[in-house]
Amino acid sequence: MKHPIRRVLAAALTVAAMAGGTAFAKSWNLSAEQPDSNYHTKNIRLFAEDVQKATGNGLEFKIQSNGILLKRPEVKRGVQQGIVPIADVLMAAMANDDPIFEIDNIPFLAPSFDASERLWKLARPLIAERLDKQGLVLVYGTPWPPQGIYTKKPVQSLDDFKGAKLRAVNVAVARMATLMGAVPATVQVAEVPQAFSTNVIDMMMTSSATGVDTSAWDYTRFYYDVQASLPYSITIANKRALDGLTPEQRKAVMDAGARAETRGWAMAREQNASFVKVLSDKGIQVEQTPPRLAEQMKSIAQTMAEEWGKKADPQALEAVSYTHLRAHET
Repeated sequence: MKHPIRRVLAAALTVAAMAGGTAFAKSWNLSAEQPDSNYHTKNIRLFAEDVQKATGNGLEFKIQSNGILLKRPEVKRGVQQGIVPIADVLMAAMANDDPIFEIDNIPFLAPSFDASERLWKLARPLIAERLDKQGLVLVYGTPWPPQGIYTKKPVQSLDDFKGAKLRAVNVAVARMATLMGAVPATVQVAEVPQAFSTNVIDMMMTSSATGVDTSAWDYTRFYYDVQASLPYSITIANKRALDGLTPEQRKAVMDAGARAETRGWAMAREQNASFVKVLSDKGIQVEQTPPRLAEQMKSIAQTMAEEWGKKADPQALEAVSYTHLRAHET
């Protein structure tokens, strides 16, 4: 088996050549977070096919799925440093760099696809601007289905979360877990089943899609459809690498990205109900949020919104305010 460090170094040499504008730009390594079965990865493969076709095979992608090349915490820096020229990542993984990157994780701000898409359209230019200042290009962004809670035992209120180990996929979920009385734990997607079986975690907050990807019915019994948020995954490219392509190739990448964004939103909408049905058909008890827990989580959401507002800039606050108002018009 090829050593991971050697694999990453090989990818880095590839990007270094690309940044110099040599013929190397014809082949890019693409780090994909999710397994091949996930719709995000399927969308990435369609994006890659679009680019390859538009460039007459002048630019192709070698897609490494399931976080093989880079783990989530490494993705942004890995693309910045040219370890890989392009990758997709859960946007909130970059929340420590700028509050704009966790705008999608303010609980219950945009809990539906319509509200989430309004928020994305408002925040997208701000996100692209912040990435550009860090040597990155926003190629496209797509949503996850609404976030729910998976548990081994039934829950009714926050009392049932006290001391429980809850998988937190980002800083915002970790903060929510803490406010709920749980202990946040970081576990990569591929390690979730083992983490449950070894009691590293007792619960997780994630989407129906992740539950299906990881066969959640093997290690949990309940799924509470709390619809806390719809996180975004973004595909980002190294700016120098992109500039090293021909103008036609750059246009092909960005045009394919625009199509992937539209397609990804449609895929998420279409597949959400089917994911929940799979969970139910496989034996997981799908429940709505218990009334007492729902009221308690509203209070937590208010606390997190206030905390985010204190560190966000005026432009981000304006996007949130508009989305919040529109979400409550219907």
